[in-house]
Amino acid sequence: MRCPQCGNRDSRVVDSRDLDDSATIRRRRECPSCSMRFTTYERIEAARLVVLKRDGTRQEWDRDKLAAGLAKALTRRPVADDAAERAADDIEAEIRSAGQSEVPSARVGALAMERLRSLDHIAYIRFASVYQSFEDLEDLKREVDSLFAEGPIAKRGKASR
Repeated sequence: MRCPQCGNRDSRVVDSRDLDDSATIRRRRECPSCSMRFTTYERIEAARLVVLKRDGTRQEWDRDKLAAGLAKALTRRPVADDAAERAADDIEAEIRSAGQSEVPSARVGALAMERLRSLDHIAYIRFASVYQSFEDLEDLKREVDSLFAEGPIAKRGKASR
């Protein structure tokens, strides 16, 4: 680690502590050349993840884009305020746990639909109608009928309008 005062490339670790549930390590260092003490922080850098789009292009993974799409589908639905954020975290964790650097956009969409289907049927239909590009009302009806066949997610009170 380079000393911020004299630029010496060598430094000695004086103290080391875990922060943020061991996700970050704080190190207190001392330069042997000028005796200046300084602090550094080490974090694990997540592997770069790329989404392979339907048209063959590649796009950097954007968790915020996924969370925004989920939040839009969940707008004014009787679910927790952070449901979209938690679903996006779950989806990203599942994708990263597969250990691949590229994921097809169809996989991301399928995982999003799976999460929405278990959260709220209306949000699921909203998302599916855009994601699956229903050609006509018959396609939409088939999807709604499949939800009815599953039964209700859970009895909930009606949201106030």
